[in-house]
Amino acid sequence: MDGSPLAPGTPKVVILGAGFGGLTAARSLKNTDVEITLIDRQNYHLFQPLLYQVATATLSPADIAVPVRSTLRDQKNTRVLLGEVVHVDRARRLVDLSDGRHVPYDWLVVATGARHAYFGHDEWEPFAPGLKKIDDATEIRRRVLLAFEKAETEPDEEARKALLTFVIVGGGPTGVEMAGAIIELARKTLVSDFHHIDPSSARVLLIEAGPRILPAFAEDLSAFAQASLVRKGVEVMCGEPVTECGAGGVAMDGTRIAARTIVWAAGVEASPAAKWLGVEGDRAGRVPVNERLTLDDDERVFVVGDTAAAKWDEDRIVPGIAPAAKQMGAYAAKAIRAALKGETAAPFRYWHQGNLATIGRKSAIVDFGRFHLKGFLAWLVWGAAHIYFLIGFRNRLIVMLHWIWAYVTMRQGVRLITGSTDLPE
Repeated sequence: MDGSPLAPGTPKVVILGAGFGGLTAARSLKNTDVEITLIDRQNYHLFQPLLYQVATATLSPADIAVPVRSTLRDQKNTRVLLGEVVHVDRARRLVDLSDGRHVPYDWLVVATGARHAYFGHDEWEPFAPGLKKIDDATEIRRRVLLAFEKAETEPDEEARKALLTFVIVGGGPTGVEMAGAIIELARKTLVSDFHHIDPSSARVLLIEAGPRILPAFAEDLSAFAQASLVRKGVEVMCGEPVTECGAGGVAMDGTRIAARTIVWAAGVEASPAAKWLGVEGDRAGRVPVNERLTLDDDERVFVVGDTAAAKWDEDRIVPGIAPAAKQMGAYAAKAIRAALKGETAAPFRYWHQGNLATIGRKSAIVDFGRFHLKGFLAWLVWGAAHIYFLIGFRNRLIVMLHWIWAYVTMRQGVRLITGSTDLPE
């Protein structure tokens, strides 16, 4: 077993995942007499809501990520382990890692997030990458920029059209933001960079299986977002479930669209935490928890963030967004502090702070329940909120400067093609 940096007998809190839920839990226990071990497969905390801006060449990965060790370097009761969880032995209170290490705990906080889901069609993933990690974003950026480069020298007209066709599957916030960003990249940023093709002729299609895009938002905001996308040049197709994805494009009920670049934004599933814990997850793989965010049969295991199926009210599950993960992480820390005193924390109550989505330059929507914002003012609120949630002054300053530069010059600053110069075949 791993050695303990604090005195023997100090209560051990193990946190799985350095996202918003896990990092908030760790920070909230800073001045508590516990030994914290934070375990993650990556060495950085990532602000996922801005991944699409890395994928569309507005920001670089370092602008939206920060090393976990530097974030927690002043927290003396915390250590960080780079490792991959494979099992949790709840009977012995051990977390088993893939390299054979076993990390003991007195309390466990599971905050391992979610990944994209292909609804039983995992074979589509090589052709339609999702957007959950930095590697996903840089891969999508590579494919998008490479499509324009190859179109510049492609003599066949049909092949060139396929290269200049971009399909985004899924009409949630990620899909809407990707569609708006790609059409602006084509029509604003790259329009003068090529001599044999017209980048502004690129087709961007947003395909949503449901009756409308942004179903989590009020209908008037959803309609505004769709109208805004259409004005920008995006083709929005609702009520069209995708039945096939491949190197040549997508198909929906017999209709085929030739496209060399596909982005998957249609669904998510939780990490394998339910399997690790030996419990049955819901349809999205999330772990059912009670009103104290613990397992019904184990009050020392908290599950927070996208990994948890926590009830907001009788009909709704707490949404998988950053503010919710932070609230749940803070609650887990509060409950642990109460348990150390022999007390029981009051049940968790989720406070919904609203839904936000940007449609592109100078346009966004904000849903605060009864209060709605659209257009430029909503875009300012969206930008302020995202800068606020970034970790670290450096990241906030750099992102703000990048946005000002892009707004004034209409240019993206990170148009780098890294890795292979081939598209999937």
